[in-house]
Amino acid sequence: MYVPYMDPSEDWYFITYLDCGEFGCGQSAVSLEPYTDCPAGAVFFDGTFAGQDGTPTNISKAMCIFEKIAGDIMWRHTEAEVPGLEITEVRPDVSLVARMVTTVGNYDYIVDYEFKPSGAIKMEVGLTGVLEVKPVEYVHTSEIKEDDIHGTIVADNTVGVNHDHFVTYRLDLDIDGTENSFVRTELVTKRTPKSVKTPRKSYWTTNRKTVKTEAEARVKLGLRAEELMVVNPNRLTKHGNEVGYRLFPGPVSSTLMAHDDYPQIRGAFTNYNVWITLYNKSEVWASGLYADRSQGDDTLAVWSQRNREIEKKDIVMWYTVGFHHVPCQEDFPTMPTLSSGFELRPANFFEQNPVLKTKPIKLSSAPKCTPKNEY
Repeated sequence: MYVPYMDPSEDWYFITYLDCGEFGCGQSAVSLEPYTDCPAGAVFFDGTFAGQDGTPTNISKAMCIFEKIAGDIMWRHTEAEVPGLEITEVRPDVSLVARMVTTVGNYDYIVDYEFKPSGAIKMEVGLTGVLEVKPVEYVHTSEIKEDDIHGTIVADNTVGVNHDHFVTYRLDLDIDGTENSFVRTELVTKRTPKSVKTPRKSYWTTNRKTVKTEAEARVKLGLRAEELMVVNPNRLTKHGNEVGYRLFPGPVSSTLMAHDDYPQIRGAFTNYNVWITLYNKSEVWASGLYADRSQGDDTLAVWSQRNREIEKKDIVMWYTVGFHHVPCQEDFPTMPTLSSGFELRPANFFEQNPVLKTKPIKLSSAPKCTPKNEY
């Protein structure tokens, strides 16, 4: 986790946090509140982490697991082509969520792992808590003489400073085994050949490329239309497709800082949205083993420079969720939760839709309670 603030002044230039590496997201985990942090029916689990002196430390209700029924539709169809007959089938989406909350300084991070019946896995992080603010002499925007506040006046003499949040996930997928490959499928526009009799002038097709090395697997999202998958080329469906999982990115926010800036050297794992590296048991944390006072010589960006071969290898995907936060008055003093994430969905992993035979729900009305004495 990387949180650089955008005030380059003498009083603030050094304020950059590598939250998990410097403070420990496990050490900063908090006990969850029943019915508020987690809904009714949630099951709670205690957690154990290494304390500052290395001894095991326990925290009660560190994680909860619950069924999420958000009113989403898992699948549906209305068939109305048969004269005099209309058939509708609908299945509600019910998923299993594992949640924890870590409070690092002034910010609270809500971390969700959502497992869906379709085989999809959704990762989401929510930001809330208290803004990092600085005192100023201003109480109104008309008093600002120049662009020296680097944020937004959110209260009298108080500025919420512009900043970023980057949360990098390490995804050791092992799709049906450890020999995996990373596939980039670009969607390319083609002109319709004159030899084809059609009024259409264009269409798009796919250009599928199996990536050979780590350097080719660095991805900046949004620059071109492409699909990203991790596949097992040794496992095929009955129709000959490689089994795999596809990455569905959420909203994309990339670093805007210069790569030679000192905070960005330490947070260089945000230079790309997606990385693929060869598995190494010592390469676990994107900011390096010792993030505190690090100089950027042991980060995901450095490991990727080794440019190892990754085709049909035990590989790891890294994905960064990003937020550019320009504070507003509604964020102060405690900000409403702002969430983002991504999803991994099966792609030719199953022979057909795995939730096709999900049984419909049985509708029943709740019993009516009539008081014995009416007033």
